[in-house]
Amino acid sequence: MAEFEYEAPLHTVGIYLAVTDAKAAIAWYEKTFGAKVASTVPGPEGKLMHADLRIGDSQVMLADIFSEGPFRDPRDSPPSLNLHVYVEDVDAVWERAIAAGATVVQPLADQFWGDRFGMFRDPFGHTWAVAFKSKLSDAELAKIRDEAMAQMGGA
Repeated sequence: MAEFEYEAPLHTVGIYLAVTDAKAAIAWYEKTFGAKVASTVPGPEGKLMHADLRIGDSQVMLADIFSEGPFRDPRDSPPSLNLHVYVEDVDAVWERAIAAGATVVQPLADQFWGDRFGMFRDPFGHTWAVAFKSKLSDAELAKIRDEAMAQMGGA
């Protein structure tokens, strides 16, 4: 696993993921999102106690789940959060994620609020949304907005 020094300001809220196979998760996030490994801390039995990644300008930390720890496998329960990634080439990220084993939660499509948006669940149980500004015209966005509001019972 390559490591590098990364000197950037931390954001106020950080992400810390618990996974069942941290090394495989890191490889998946590298392939799907272009994540860069800043550091890792090995643990017992070949597991990782901590890993620090960068996805774009954001820090994502993760660790293997240990039986004595507070975290459980997110694949065993519904998600309680969604990780949202705003990325310019949303279609490429989507294709890499699906090709690498992600499960579609909401298909990638142009949405009435103006984003091209989709959601998937990664092989480690975490739900991700990927989005970027839609390239549809104002008239096209108005049409899908009207259709969405009609489906929701709105005007």
